[in-house]
Amino acid sequence: MRKKVDERIRTLIENGVKARHRSMFVIIGDKSRDQIVNLHYMLSKSVVKSRPTVLWCYKDKLELSSHKKKRAKQVKKLMQRGLLDPEKVDPFSLFVETAGITYCLYRDSERILGNTFGMCILQDFEALTPNLLARTIETVEGGGLIVLLLRSLSSLTSLYTMVMDVHERFRTESHSQASGRFNERFLLSLASCKACIVMDDELNILPISSHTKSITPVPAREDSEGLSEAERELKNLKEKLNDDFPVGPLIRKCCTMDQGKAVVTFFDAILDKSLRSTVALLAARGRGKSAALGLAIAGAVAAGYSNIFVTAPSPENLKTLFDLVCKGFDMLEYKISMFILIVSQHVALHIAEITNLIICLLKHVLLQIVLQVDVVKSANPDFKKATVRINIYKQHRQTIQYIQPHEHEKLSQVELLVIDEAAAIPLPVVKSLLGPYLVFLSSTVNGYEGTGRSLSLKLVQQLEEQNQTSSRSLETAVSGRFFKKIELSESIRYASGDPIESWLHGLLCLDVTNSIPSISRLPPPSECDLYYVNRDTLFSYHKDSELFLQRMMALYVASHYKNSPNDLQLMADAPAHHLFVLLGPVDESKNHLPDILCVIQISFEGQISRKSDIKSLSEGHEPFGDQIPWKFCQQFRNTDFPILSGARIVRIATHPSAMRLGYGSAAVEILTRYFEGQLTPISEQDVEEPPENSQARVIEAAEKASLLEENIKPRTDLPPLLVPLRERRPEKLHYLGVSFGLTLDLFRFWRKHNFAPFYISQVPSSVTGEHTCMVLKPVNNDDIESSGSDELGFFSPFYQEFRNNFVNLLHNAFVRMEYKLAMSILDPKINFSDLSTPESPSSEYLNSIIQSKNMKHLEAYANNLTPYQKTREFVIDLARSYFWEKISVTLSYAQASVLLCIGLQEKDISYIEGEMKLEGQQILSLYMKVMKKFYKYLSGVSSKETHPTVSRLKDIALQPHPVSVDEDLNDAVKRVQDDMKLKSDSELDPDLLQQYAIVDREAEFEIALQNGSGKVAPGSLITIKSSQTKIEKREKQAENQKSEKKRRNKHDHSSKSNKKRKS
Repeated sequence: MRKKVDERIRTLIENGVKARHRSMFVIIGDKSRDQIVNLHYMLSKSVVKSRPTVLWCYKDKLELSSHKKKRAKQVKKLMQRGLLDPEKVDPFSLFVETAGITYCLYRDSERILGNTFGMCILQDFEALTPNLLARTIETVEGGGLIVLLLRSLSSLTSLYTMVMDVHERFRTESHSQASGRFNERFLLSLASCKACIVMDDELNILPISSHTKSITPVPAREDSEGLSEAERELKNLKEKLNDDFPVGPLIRKCCTMDQGKAVVTFFDAILDKSLRSTVALLAARGRGKSAALGLAIAGAVAAGYSNIFVTAPSPENLKTLFDLVCKGFDMLEYKISMFILIVSQHVALHIAEITNLIICLLKHVLLQIVLQVDVVKSANPDFKKATVRINIYKQHRQTIQYIQPHEHEKLSQVELLVIDEAAAIPLPVVKSLLGPYLVFLSSTVNGYEGTGRSLSLKLVQQLEEQNQTSSRSLETAVSGRFFKKIELSESIRYASGDPIESWLHGLLCLDVTNSIPSISRLPPPSECDLYYVNRDTLFSYHKDSELFLQRMMALYVASHYKNSPNDLQLMADAPAHHLFVLLGPVDESKNHLPDILCVIQISFEGQISRKSDIKSLSEGHEPFGDQIPWKFCQQFRNTDFPILSGARIVRIATHPSAMRLGYGSAAVEILTRYFEGQLTPISEQDVEEPPENSQARVIEAAEKASLLEENIKPRTDLPPLLVPLRERRPEKLHYLGVSFGLTLDLFRFWRKHNFAPFYISQVPSSVTGEHTCMVLKPVNNDDIESSGSDELGFFSPFYQEFRNNFVNLLHNAFVRMEYKLAMSILDPKINFSDLSTPESPSSEYLNSIIQSKNMKHLEAYANNLTPYQKTREFVIDLARSYFWEKISVTLSYAQASVLLCIGLQEKDISYIEGEMKLEGQQILSLYMKVMKKFYKYLSGVSSKETHPTVSRLKDIALQPHPVSVDEDLNDAVKRVQDDMKLKSDSELDPDLLQQYAIVDREAEFEIALQNGSGKVAPGSLITIKSSQTKIEKREKQAENQKSEKKRRNKHDHSSKSNKKRKS
């Protein structure tokens, strides 16, 4: 049955086509995909050019039945045979076969970047994220449609409680209830988008789109009149430069005034030929950056540049750039040939010898006849036949060559280097690409990739500072580099003032750098206070809440190098995340929002069961969330720490006008005191009952009305946006932690607030080139006993273990770490003068760190007898012992730094010169002082070990012996003779022989003799069993030994008395 379509739908589509603005339709219902055909038909009728292309994005299944697939094949065959009757075919099947649809999974959405479509269809709403939303919508050209398909809903407010796929990542073991604040704000924002219509699957417009009542047709704008100011300026620029070669022909390809000015700026740097300039082109997605670079490269070839290198994350990203280079050559009347590509494909199919001959002949003929430019495509299957080189032969041999970003060593003969999509290349790699040649670079900022701020915040800022420094100094102005920044604001895909762009930027806070308000008065940090931000009110889409949210995100974007629209959904829906803001004194009489000085985002972590802890350790994986507990457990194999509760500071952002004025420190201190319970506590009686779930009441009320009667508005019964910390009960925590990219300033900031590190990644980040560092600070809590003298409490032994491990890693993973950063991380004790009696290591420990042979080398070096290279063998052990505080020697900071560089990091003197900005002799002088102090200390410790025995020898007095040598010898002879006589007498003692007496055994003795025939041979034995028991024998033996001992004592006493008489 045919049904008349609401005129407002057709009017919105036609107005978008006339104004080159995009339109969006949200269709709710199980049959919503059937209406795609009607929308595509209306768009095709409005567009004068060819039928619009379609992009269809989905989660994992298209849900096209096998019957529809079979029917689609039949339709395709009928179309090929020319027998298709459109009136008898299913419209959807016909649309699927004839619309030229590009299907794309959400997880593969990166491959559509840079492409342009006339219509974008998004299904599976639960799989959408802010990044995906922006990435797909930005591919639609002006006049195109965005269609969002939703399943049948009883109420639009049921989106508030819809479980999104990304919520699985937000849940942790202790925080499992994710909310739908982002969906609520998304739905409410649709009512404010003038180019969006929400309707059911029968194309009935819902009340949320009541603003469409005032849609009126826009008059068509003719080419001869109605030019905007920017278009008129571009036309005048093209006419002005029409006769200038080569910039005149190239400027004709520019679509916007911003792009034309960018090409002119690039060409000015090219004609300068001083090779001392860096030009940075910064813009959002779809502004024509790659096209401007391509036209500039064509101009550089015309200006005579021979060696031009182009780099990007992948050659596929350079498709637009090389296309515009070729179009620029067309405008310059270069003759382009693609024979090299055809021949190179031919090579893979035939014998190498024959094809090499054919290639040489073709090149010879083509070079002499028509060939001026040849384009070489890559044979690498990973590059998908992307252009990698362009050779030019018109004036002389010129080359445009693609190189990978890490191949900076190939830039020895380069004259112009072009870096496209520099934001997607790691920052250290971009820095290594810069050199003494002309550099053009482009980057996407304020976009949905979220990596552009790294370039604009760090690299561009450094280049601007160097340019300002060189402009002030006359000496460096001659040899320094010039820097120029270009920004593009006009879009290429659609006209300026596009309502979808404004809606998307407002929803995802993409363009908030201009939302940072100027602060009229900066109050002292001591007068500021920290407030808790209620997220229900923040994401309620009220006017004041939206303004406050935009200002908060503006601080995030201005302070952090990596931002993503997904961060907004994390702030809104993650159950463990909470927000705090630092405000100055609030004047309640003035009805305006206070200035935000600092924003802190935290995430509660921990409270993990021991069962989950042991399971994760055994399986070796880390679940989402709870970063600090899992990493701590992994580092120290400790299963008790994850049970504790803590908070991780996810972000801290300060107003750009208030940086380095103490506001960040004040916010951290107040937050610490808050969780320690030092602020005004709330008594148990004052604890308020949790408010009734107003969101549930809204849903219940809305479900009573149908979709066609439902009116969606922001909630009114909301709690206050800002809550003073004194009016809110703090959560019970055991620690505060932070994870950040390791830099000297950031580490010193957190160390100043008594945060100590426990983990530093050995592999730097691929985006920033920085090591990930995690620091921790115990919170005063009665649950854990700790020594009151140590500020780190229970964390102290783990910190000491980390320091010891870090010392061992300095010669390997952190060998190139800056010495100031390494010294800050170690925080060694270098002043031992406050110790009256420093603890000395034992001799065994000294022998383990330095042998006696090395001790002699140390002595020789301390006396300037050997070069410092001789100390390389043992300085590592000495340095480790010193930084482990086993050697109590007072050093200056410079001396300890030199010891760290040479002893722990094993750096060369030449490298240390550049790092410490000192001469080599000064470094060696400091090293000599360190070795002298070590030798003095070690020799002193070894001398103390031998000092007690020497003192005992000195106490013995040397005096003459009272007995002469002859008398002593005579006494010795006499003692020997007496001993011999005593021994012989004891052998013949009758008492001693009594134990062998034969008693009461005479009869047995006679029998023994008779057995031997009455004769006993010499040396033979006769055995007769004794009548005495063993006990009697032992008693007699003991009595005999006592008597013998008495006789000996009597003899010794008589000899001593003789000696006394002689003396």
